[in-house]
Amino acid sequence: MSTEEQQSTPLFSELGLSAPILKAVQEAGYETPSPIQAQSIAPLLEGRDLLGQAQTGTGKTAAFSLPLLSRIDVKSKMPQMLVLAPTRELAIQVAEAIQSYARHMKGLHVLPIYGGQSMGIQLRQLQRNPQVIVGTPGRILDHIRRSTLKLGELKSLVLDEADEMLRMGFIDDVETILKETPDSRQVALFSATMPSAIHRVATRYLKDPVEIRIKSKTTTMETINQRYWQVTGMHKLDALTRILEVEEFDAMIIFVRTKNSTAELAEKLEARGYSSSPLNGDMNQAAREKAIERMKKGKLDILVATDVAARGLDIARMSHVVNYDIPYDTESYVHRIGRTGRAGRKGEAILFVSPREKRMLFAIEKATRQTIAKMQLPSTEDIADRRVMQFNQQLSETMEAQDLSFFEKVISDYQQEHNADPLEVAAALTYLVQKTRPLKPVKHVQERPARAERERGSRNERPERGDRERSPRRSNRSSEHKAEQGMQTYRVEVGRTHGVEVKNLVGAIANEAGIDSKDIGRISLQDSHSTIDLPEGMPKDLFQQLRKVWVCNKQLELSLMGAGEASSDDSSPRKPRRSGKPRSRPRDASRRPSTRRSNKPSSD
Repeated sequence: MSTEEQQSTPLFSELGLSAPILKAVQEAGYETPSPIQAQSIAPLLEGRDLLGQAQTGTGKTAAFSLPLLSRIDVKSKMPQMLVLAPTRELAIQVAEAIQSYARHMKGLHVLPIYGGQSMGIQLRQLQRNPQVIVGTPGRILDHIRRSTLKLGELKSLVLDEADEMLRMGFIDDVETILKETPDSRQVALFSATMPSAIHRVATRYLKDPVEIRIKSKTTTMETINQRYWQVTGMHKLDALTRILEVEEFDAMIIFVRTKNSTAELAEKLEARGYSSSPLNGDMNQAAREKAIERMKKGKLDILVATDVAARGLDIARMSHVVNYDIPYDTESYVHRIGRTGRAGRKGEAILFVSPREKRMLFAIEKATRQTIAKMQLPSTEDIADRRVMQFNQQLSETMEAQDLSFFEKVISDYQQEHNADPLEVAAALTYLVQKTRPLKPVKHVQERPARAERERGSRNERPERGDRERSPRRSNRSSEHKAEQGMQTYRVEVGRTHGVEVKNLVGAIANEAGIDSKDIGRISLQDSHSTIDLPEGMPKDLFQQLRKVWVCNKQLELSLMGAGEASSDDSSPRKPRRSGKPRSRPRDASRRPSTRRSNKPSSD
């Protein structure tokens, strides 16, 4: 039997839920059920099997929990309700939700069971005779085979996110578990999609099920503002940092494709002052649970996660979802952004899209039936405005909350002793406070070379006649120039073929080295590398730091011209390349020992 969305939605009080369950729902402030809840609760209360198709974030957990809990006998100390979930996080989330709905059912115990947790802990908890079990298929099957979990009196079985269990290879375990349950049990299967394998399971194990299909266009997307940024020459991390500077966010989840990327990106965000943590399948369960708990309590602001690790997360303060890596399919995108904008709250979703990924963007727009607006990255002026606003707010809060009498005396004594203008004193103190995070950040768009050089760097056009750089074969020679007094010439392993522009190098080096952009000397862009003049006497730790900086998806691998991979304090001059057949590997030219410099002018 198939049902369509009802014209009028009933109230929870009209659905026949038990008194303890209805009390918990009313205390939570819920009055009107979502479409999947309105259509699922009545047949499940009647004991019917159910096949539900709905996207994540539509309220499926309450749709099956509320009616099935209403049918549980708390006096019986055997498992009566079993929920299978594809991931540990979802199992924990569902168990917590069920526990909250059942808080007025005295004597009812809910137990999550999943891999990664000590078997001994689970065995002790099973001895408490829980009536509701929520777990992952593999661990549930382990307990069945050990005879530590007996399902002889099971009344209901729920398959949550069935398509995800299929994708993760759990479907055989699910069928084995189904065969271990009584024929009289009630089955509810929920899935965002309905592939043939899931439909086969439903046909084999569900008896005359009620079929419910919920369209996602009004339940998943309407509370989420979706935007995308067109990935350009700027490194994605730089773009993300700008967005974090300006966006008003409470908590954020950033999706990447690989487990390694979660740790790498989280580490880089931590280095930039953001409270972040990875979330992936390689982390032990204790670490994953700790990260989620810290996020819920406001001690962590950013989670960097893979799709599977974040499945089922429901954190009330999650205001933003960033798709740092575009998902492989539209369903994953829907699941990802479903982590925000839940339960009527507003949410923001930002998608990074490279030119070759535009086709997937169009597919996502078609699947969500929404046009995703293109966003512009915040400018340096936007960032400056934001920092000044935060500084002013911090200043006001400090003046209101702190006892400043001692400091007022310090400043008063200084002013009288030096006959200083109070405004100048305040300005000097402001300068000292903001040195590590300048209120007026480096202007990334500043470009020092002439316009013709800039245009060639951005469009890779052929050089004009008057320029020294005439062909790629002479690109190494063109980079040989005599640095200005007080400057040294460095080589970086990123060039035009990588899409670099002068502004990318200026911005990256100014930010990482704390060098004012006006103190960065001549920059010459070559095909496979570039050269840049920087002030003499660079400390070794700063040199090593700049070597690891990423620009246009490549590390700079900074080296001093004439020193190759030597340390930054080796300032031996560079020997010009011998005439004759050009070298097959251009970068070797920068590693040869030298005895003199070329007097040819630079290409810029």
